[in-house]
Amino acid sequence: MIKNRLIKNAKKIDNFLINYLNRQDRSLLINPMKYGVISGGKKIRSTVILSAGKIFNLDQRKLINICAAVECIHSYSLIHDDLPCMDDDSIRRGKPSTHIKFGEASAVLAGNSLLTLAFEIISDKNYLINPKLKNEIIKSLAFCSGHTGIAGGQELDLKFENKKKNLKQIIVMQKKKTGKLFNFCLYAVGVLAKRNNKEKKFLSILGEEIGLLFQFADDFLDIRGSKELVGKPIKKDKKKGKLTLINLMGYEKAHNYANNLKRKILLKLKKHGKKARDLSDTIEFILGRNF
Repeated sequence: MIKNRLIKNAKKIDNFLINYLNRQDRSLLINPMKYGVISGGKKIRSTVILSAGKIFNLDQRKLINICAAVECIHSYSLIHDDLPCMDDDSIRRGKPSTHIKFGEASAVLAGNSLLTLAFEIISDKNYLINPKLKNEIIKSLAFCSGHTGIAGGQELDLKFENKKKNLKQIIVMQKKKTGKLFNFCLYAVGVLAKRNNKEKKFLSILGEEIGLLFQFADDFLDIRGSKELVGKPIKKDKKKGKLTLINLMGYEKAHNYANNLKRKILLKLKKHGKKARDLSDTIEFILGRNF
């Protein structure tokens, strides 16, 4: 059931993005942008947003712009991560990385354009939400995407290669690189649901915990997954000297840590009862896809 929902949600977001990009002025970057953001990927972050929206009875149509913006940010980060100057990966989502298909310069510019497109999608005059809420969402997305979020996390990831770091340092790095965008996913839902600051902070922290769980899942896949399942080469973290929690803890301890984290997240959702069922199923899927 969760897999069907993921497919359905991904198609919904893809259709929105295709229609949005088709209304843009044509440029040479449209094709690499579409290539990077539309084809492939489960779009789990969008399902997290839509599932969290059900907890607060939000109109799903009000969430589509948020989902599309998040997928643009996520895809921009992947395009840049794959570049030779960073992780140097030639395969992404089971196909050639954007820089392999279109060249490095076009990949950089397409990534930059997806980053800015995310803010255009939320600020669009046809996205009819309260302007104050819109501003708060835009500010949060900027905070979670830049040097205090994804970009800062990627910088730490690169600088940590082949270095000795402790558990806290690795968690901080992974919460920035992966957790901050999940932070935004739940925070934005809290803003649209007009929750108070305490509740929005709770959602932000919960989002970062989900992001950390997602990172664990990715790291497990890199060790024991298949190239077909992952859509990119596996066992590359160790070759590159990447610092992961699995490398620091060992596989079994990391596995137990991840399962305890999952239980902690599900326990926090329990208070919302049946309304949180979709989000709980998504949490189960995030980790369960590996074992």
